[in-house]
Amino acid sequence: MRVFLGIGAIVAVAACGGGAPSVSGAISEACIDGGRSAASPALCSCIQQVANQSLSSRDQSRAAIFFAEPQLAQDTRQSDRISDEAFWQRYKSFTELSTQICQPIDA
Repeated sequence: MRVFLGIGAIVAVAACGGGAPSVSGAISEACIDGGRSAASPALCSCIQQVANQSLSSRDQSRAAIFFAEPQLAQDTRQSDRISDEAFWQRYKSFTELSTQICQPIDA
C-alpha cells in the first residue's frame, strides 16, 4: 500500500515548481501563512499535493494547525491516546514523503 501511495504522490507532484498548476487547500494555505522564508507558492502547492495523496481532509485540517501552533504538534506526538498515535503515524509518513518530493525552490 505504501508503495502505491508513494508512486501516486510522486506522479502527482513530479512537476512541482516546474510550471505545474497551483493546488490550494488547508495545508498549502497554512504553509504560505506560516511566514517561513522558504515557503513559496510552488513549494506549498507541492506539499498540498502530497497531502491530498496521503492524508484525509480531516487529517489535513488537523495538520494545518501545526504551522501556527507547533506546540500542538509536540503535544500530539507525545500523547498516549491511540487516536493521536494513529494520526501521528499518518502525519509522519506525510512529512517524510513531502520532504523527499518537495524541495524548496530558491528564488
